[in-house]
Amino acid sequence: MSTPTAPTALIAEDEALLAQGLRADLKRLWPELHIAAIADNGATALEQALALRPTVCFLDIRMPALSGLEVARALAEDWPDGPAFPQLVFVTAYDRHALAAFDAQAVDYLLKPVTAERLALCVQRLQRTLAHQGAAAQELQASVSRLRGLLDATVGGASPGPAARPLLQVIQAQVGATVHLVPIDEVIYFEAADKYLRVVTAEREHLIRLSLRELLPQLDAQRFWQVHRGTVVQTRLVTRARRDESGKAFLSLKGRDEQITVSRLYAHLFKGM
Repeated sequence: MSTPTAPTALIAEDEALLAQGLRADLKRLWPELHIAAIADNGATALEQALALRPTVCFLDIRMPALSGLEVARALAEDWPDGPAFPQLVFVTAYDRHALAAFDAQAVDYLLKPVTAERLALCVQRLQRTLAHQGAAAQELQASVSRLRGLLDATVGGASPGPAARPLLQVIQAQVGATVHLVPIDEVIYFEAADKYLRVVTAEREHLIRLSLRELLPQLDAQRFWQVHRGTVVQTRLVTRARRDESGKAFLSLKGRDEQITVSRLYAHLFKGM
């Protein structure tokens, strides 16, 4: 009979004192838990989580490079089939009104400054959850569903920012001294590429210096759907969606030979009526 593997954890926190304090408190409250890594930014946290596959991730909401929510979304998209998806605990300074979204989606959170009493309750909850954890595939799907709801709730409940910009009608793509005017109706999909966005039409591709985060508020959400953290497609140009056993979907597009991968977080958008 095999010996159960000791649980491991990743702490993602850009404030070194808070990270070390959390590590010390966890060592006292949960001696069996091994802290596999401490990351001081979101990009490193994502890289280490995918490499180390910890049992639990403690993710600060506000971090350089990627936020805790962005790390969680990327993990759900890139997590390999087979290993159990980690339990996610968000560490946040959000006010209690905003935390209702976390409560509703059954994702645990710790409010800064983290008290020993609240951390002890979190540890007990994690231990109970891990003791009754089911098959890896089922846990991944359950986590994806919770994350999808959490992302929808937190985006919907975010405080209002600047006034909404007019919807884009034309993309201005500059190549040297020439500016190409690309009607939005001709765009099949947008794809993030380093510091640029690929603007893909049936006839050619363009690069624009704009982030996907900046682009999305300028697109008609009924016509353009985000299907991966780096990809947005024009729905009227999607001809077919094929799903595999892992929950991912693959899109065929009018005017293009390649297929677009849909992450698990967005695969629910392509269900039959």
